[in-house]
Amino acid sequence: MNSDALLSLRHISVEFDGFKAINDVTTDVAPNTIHFFIGPNGAGKTTLLDVICGKTRPSAGDVTCDGVGSLLKLKEYEIVKKGICRKFQTPSTFVNLSVYDNMRISLNRDKSVFGSILARKRYMDTKKIHEVLHLVGLDEKSKERAKSLSHGEKQWLEIAMLLVQEPKLLLLDEPVAGMGGRETEKTANILESIKDRCAVAVVEHDMEFMKSIADSVTVMHEGAVLVEGSATDVMKNEKVQEVYLGRGEANA
Repeated sequence: MNSDALLSLRHISVEFDGFKAINDVTTDVAPNTIHFFIGPNGAGKTTLLDVICGKTRPSAGDVTCDGVGSLLKLKEYEIVKKGICRKFQTPSTFVNLSVYDNMRISLNRDKSVFGSILARKRYMDTKKIHEVLHLVGLDEKSKERAKSLSHGEKQWLEIAMLLVQEPKLLLLDEPVAGMGGRETEKTANILESIKDRCAVAVVEHDMEFMKSIADSVTVMHEGAVLVEGSATDVMKNEKVQEVYLGRGEANA
């Protein structure tokens, strides 16, 4: 494992009925950075997130996290407890509950009888919830039901529900899908503001969004790493232009 890395993937391969969805992928995610995984449909990006969070077991390779060791020894819920949290593309909030109650349910806290009756504990929980809601711009909507939120606000609520658990690494699968320009810009600002709390790994198709906030980029193609580097270097790379940008962003 790279001594400067928070998360390291080494020689990861995944096969489904003889088809290699991921082929010998090696990459790192550094602490307190926003790392993008981009590439055409079928490139293996989401499968790679599945491997990191324990949903899919690789046929070869290892995934290690600083302070945790190999993630392949852990079950999905154990990986979450170790501080690796994932948000899927479709928001999964409790739509009939308030924004605040969604946060309260997500808060990783002592749920014992004694823990629940401590006044200071409740105060600290409430303070943490409102601090994170303020970070994503939803503090004034804490009493509203989640179903009344816009699409973008539901996405931000789910990000907040993960942040309140104080993760080491936040995995986001197409966080700006379906958003307009203003919501996309606000999402970029939110991710920029949280990278001092945790690293963020993003699977995304929106190239402008990627260019605006990416600290590092891994381009995947046919299950393998095509090239890695800064957003500027990646965009200038001829191989990337040929296999990704050349196909048109709308079909990426």
